[in-house]
Amino acid sequence: MSPRARAWLPLIGPLVLIAVWSLLVQSKAVNPILLPGPGVTLTHLWNATVGGTMGADFLATLSRTAQAFAIATVIGVPLGVALGASEPLYRSVEFLVDFFRSTPSSALIPLFMLFFGISDFNKVAISAFAAVLVVMFNSAYGVMNAKRTRIMAASVMGASPWRIFRDVLLWESLSQTFVGLRSGISLALVIVVVAEMFIGSENGLGHRIINAQQVLNVKDMYASILAAGVLGYLLNVGFLLLDKRIVHWSGRA
Repeated sequence: MSPRARAWLPLIGPLVLIAVWSLLVQSKAVNPILLPGPGVTLTHLWNATVGGTMGADFLATLSRTAQAFAIATVIGVPLGVALGASEPLYRSVEFLVDFFRSTPSSALIPLFMLFFGISDFNKVAISAFAAVLVVMFNSAYGVMNAKRTRIMAASVMGASPWRIFRDVLLWESLSQTFVGLRSGISLALVIVVVAEMFIGSENGLGHRIINAQQVLNVKDMYASILAAGVLGYLLNVGFLLLDKRIVHWSGRA
């Protein structure tokens, strides 16, 4: 396949989605009141962003996601590296990590409301809690599964345990750490949107989605869902590009 043809491949998915969406609307397989056409929805999204409050809600959700992700990174990466460097230490807390990682974070919203009340920080805290576990787990896993041959080679050449940790283990773990960071920011966005829906909020895409659903403003509801999807996609693509730039030796295309 030529490079020019390959460049068009990412457009196939969106075009198929729009085609299926249009077909469902035109065939009236779904009530048109409940599912407006893609043209109507995209036009509303543009108008709400350019001349309405969609842009402010988009930025509010992005801000909360960024705050939660920053907290998760600052806590999760160092803690994960420390746990990964000591396998006995990791095994001693493995149950707690897996237990809370497997517990739906949205189920903990009432608990966080008891501690932090209906506040903006609550949305950031519950999102950071969910993301930190994913980041920490992947960082620990990356350190524990660093290539033994490079560790042995550094040891044979007389490198001290601290230098092996700093110059070999940390760099070897970066690839898996970035997997955790990418998963963590996606999860942070999901939890922020859910929290905006169910914890008292005056702005944000989650707040906009649930408000539009309650008054049956389906155009605004679908437009807000699309905006949340676009935000998630952009964050994911951004981390893929950052991963390729920083961890270029990992062999991932």
